[in-house]
Amino acid sequence: MRHPIFLAALAGCALAMSGCAKNNDAEVTRALKSVNAIDETNLSDIMLTVGDPQEAVNYFQRSSSENPDRIDLKRGLAKSLIRAQRPNEAAKVWTQVIAMPEATQDDKVQLADAQIRSNDWKAAEATLNTIPPTHETFQRYKLEAMVADSNKNWAKADSFYEVAAGLTTKPGGVLNNWGFSKLTRGDAKGAEKLFAEALSYDPGAFTTKNNLVLARAAQRKYDMPVVDMSQTERAQLLYTAALSAIKQGDVAIGKGLLQEAVDTHPQHFEEAARALAALDANVAKG
Repeated sequence: MRHPIFLAALAGCALAMSGCAKNNDAEVTRALKSVNAIDETNLSDIMLTVGDPQEAVNYFQRSSSENPDRIDLKRGLAKSLIRAQRPNEAAKVWTQVIAMPEATQDDKVQLADAQIRSNDWKAAEATLNTIPPTHETFQRYKLEAMVADSNKNWAKADSFYEVAAGLTTKPGGVLNNWGFSKLTRGDAKGAEKLFAEALSYDPGAFTTKNNLVLARAAQRKYDMPVVDMSQTERAQLLYTAALSAIKQGDVAIGKGLLQEAVDTHPQHFEEAARALAALDANVAKG
């Protein structure tokens, strides 16, 4: 007969071995979950940056559907919808995000951004009004400035643009927006100053260069500003100045600028050549 103590010892050992096996299984499961989480995070980052926008939408739609309580996946879906030029859908997803317990004030800012992209300015204003003034971020104040602009509240817009510009190390974009706001109000001189400042931070931004030429042309300053530009860009900027001159009645100056644009462009500049031909035709008829 086997000794009862020995049997008890064996039983104890078997239980211990069983416990070890269970513990090992649990540890392996946890480890796999950690690896999967890391892989999933990397994949999400890739989808939000270099992935095809529609592929990103499909990935986040599938993932958030399988994990409806994961706020990070819903955020990814909303951001991917913005990249895919689908702001109306993005706004709906951001609305779901801000209803979740883990939602932050930044999520509300993102919702307001999607609403502005959807041209729903009233909704964006209402969303921004729910964010406490203590939440001071560049994105929040940039959107506040844009909403103030849409309401033609120039004093508030200027204040928000100034704050936004001070909250980022790359204010070129917001300074350009501020300058365009000034230009639409008829303050060409103020706009010119802001466009020039924007280019000091982002000298390669062609849109800002074009806006600078528009601001100068509005003051009947048709010569090219002293900024870095390629030969093609110079031709395009001359074309912008030419059209502005003609629009303001300075037809002879405009014609000269059109000719210079055609001569400057390294290839055939069809738009400028066509405008010049139309101008010559009108002069001949007159």
